[in-house]
Amino acid sequence: MDEMEEELKCPVCGSFYREPIILPCSHNICLACARNILVQTPEAESPQSSRASGSGVSDYDYLDLDKMSLYSEADSGYGSYGGFVSAPTTPCQKSPNGVRVFPPTAPQPTPQQHLLPHPGSLPPIPRNSCITCPQCHRSLILDDRGLRGFPKNRVLEGVVDRYQQSKAAALKCQLCEKSPKEATVMCEQCDVFYCDPCRLRCHPPRGPLAKHRLVPPAQGRISRRASPRKISTCTEHELENLSMYCVQCKMPVCYQCLEEGKHGTHEVKALGAMWKLHKGQLSQALNGLSDRATEAKEFLVQLRNMVQHIQENGVEFEACLVAQCDALIDALNRRKAQLLAQVNKEHEHKLKVVRDQISHCTVKLRQTTGLMEYCLEVIKENDPSGFLQISDALIRRVHMTEGQWGKGTLTPRMTSDFDLTLDSGPLLQTIHQLDFVQMKVPAAPMLQLEECCTQNNSATLSWKQPPLSTIAVEGYILELDDGNGGPFREVYVGTETICTVDGLHFNSTYKSRVKAFNSSGVGQYSKTLIMQTSESMLTIVSYFFSIDINLNLIIAWFTFDPASAHPDIVFSNDNLTVSCNSYDDRVVMGNSAFSRGVHYWEMTVDRYDNHPDPAFGIARGDVLKDVMLGKDDKAWAMYVDNNRSWFMHNNSHTNRTDGGITKGATIGVLLDFTRGILIFLINDEQQGPVAFEGLEGTYYPAISLNRNVQVTLHTGLPIPDFYTPGEADPNSSVC
Repeated sequence: MDEMEEELKCPVCGSFYREPIILPCSHNICLACARNILVQTPEAESPQSSRASGSGVSDYDYLDLDKMSLYSEADSGYGSYGGFVSAPTTPCQKSPNGVRVFPPTAPQPTPQQHLLPHPGSLPPIPRNSCITCPQCHRSLILDDRGLRGFPKNRVLEGVVDRYQQSKAAALKCQLCEKSPKEATVMCEQCDVFYCDPCRLRCHPPRGPLAKHRLVPPAQGRISRRASPRKISTCTEHELENLSMYCVQCKMPVCYQCLEEGKHGTHEVKALGAMWKLHKGQLSQALNGLSDRATEAKEFLVQLRNMVQHIQENGVEFEACLVAQCDALIDALNRRKAQLLAQVNKEHEHKLKVVRDQISHCTVKLRQTTGLMEYCLEVIKENDPSGFLQISDALIRRVHMTEGQWGKGTLTPRMTSDFDLTLDSGPLLQTIHQLDFVQMKVPAAPMLQLEECCTQNNSATLSWKQPPLSTIAVEGYILELDDGNGGPFREVYVGTETICTVDGLHFNSTYKSRVKAFNSSGVGQYSKTLIMQTSESMLTIVSYFFSIDINLNLIIAWFTFDPASAHPDIVFSNDNLTVSCNSYDDRVVMGNSAFSRGVHYWEMTVDRYDNHPDPAFGIARGDVLKDVMLGKDDKAWAMYVDNNRSWFMHNNSHTNRTDGGITKGATIGVLLDFTRGILIFLINDEQQGPVAFEGLEGTYYPAISLNRNVQVTLHTGLPIPDFYTPGEADPNSSVC
């Protein structure tokens, strides 16, 4: 609740909202503060066409800021009306929240005036007054109703009242004679707060008092202060109640507005129905934002762990460096200080980057959590019209805040490893040349399957170093076999990360791999990529295929891939059966990558305990391995429990379908590149509609499971009888 406090404070006075009103831009402001920042405009520059109020317009009717010279981003903090003697040029003010506001033309009211309970007790508003929103700086001229034309935000007022009550001091017993104790109950019939001794003495649980209802003090305070819900009245027709909702103007209206006002030709709907609809939309938007907040909390834990690892690694590295430097004599001691400076610089740099990211993410999470708590409190309100006045703006804010947690926001900007090793072998006379050297060989390169392809008798391969790898690379070595299962041979050595090999045999299968090297040695090989050259068919696979060119069907035999799987995955049965050691979902992929044709494979459930929800589908090579398949944008999956299933991609759940799995169930996956679709089957029957469309590129078979599930893979299967594959385009070039 504390993080919501910023949402409940006026941008002008910095205090909790008192009698808040809603401006046409959807921002809120205290009624008294609105009076304080009014600016009187010249008669000649206040045409009736530019006048607006909270209920008189559906779009913003703002002043021409260039003509009025009211406010400019390029000025130096001054706002004025040119040629208007009664409004001299005066500096703009800043509220306690740092929001820039315009000065009043009249003297500032006293604190007692600000706290007056009724607007009618304040001085009358001068004609031709203009108000500028202190948050978005949009301006409009008030009509004859003045500030009464803006609707009151009763929902916000109720949230502020509940928040202040929750922060109030503990209630005291009303019957204690000396030093009242803290109250423990309140009697709703007696309307008295009791501590435990006074309750037993003055309010025994027997006789006529036994039927009285005792409630907690906080609940009693709320019920004591609560009043019946106010009936909302129209700002245009003050004697009419708001009963309908204008869809075009997005505002509640009364019966007289429909009969006489401008809403007569607009589409209107029942107020209660739109209230429920907008509450549902806000709740649905909050679900996505809640997921982002949860991910942000987990990300902060990861960053804090990185700080600890960096500190531990830094201390360990520094100790090793000191031990080596102390073994050398005076010349080495002079060099030691320089080396320590480099290590400390790297240490501080890593800490600074991670701490800056923690600070940034913490602020954003606090703002997100505050908005969530505010929205949840708004949803609790039972005032339809008040809710609908602010629901659109809140929904936009929730979507905008969710978008701020976009791709890359929850990715560490720094690794915790120190890739530095001191070589203590040089002789004493070379101490003055002593410096850090790379003693680690490069990591295995990653093949970029999207850019690899074959055409006729040529093959193009592309690769890159793994993300976050900081080890220097001096070059790469690309190797191919002879296309007939023979030994590998070097076909390229150099610094480039893409290479085209010509002169290969037609209709042949070549194996390729690449490794990196530096002065410390040669690194490990990448995954082996198998490419097939042909005059009529171009494809990338990573195991064995049987191909029907006429129907474009590719029957593949493959297994699960231990090299790319999460460490918690357990393999057996020649890598055809997998289980998991963790209660969390872990991802394992097949060792075949598909890019064209029609493919079908099945998995049987060997063990199914405690109703888990494994996920089956396809994924890119860089899919996340420690979350459920389909949580990121690299996987397309169906997750299923014992009763129903859902399709999921990029954490979006769709097409809930009845029908689940048990021990012995069979899950089929049909991937058709000719149509770009993915279909799922359970026990030989299609599960739901077509799961995903528009698929193109290179994908791996993949599943996610936890320790309650064990599955066995079945490959080399024909296409199900109910499915008719589409014709392939002979002129297409898919790799």
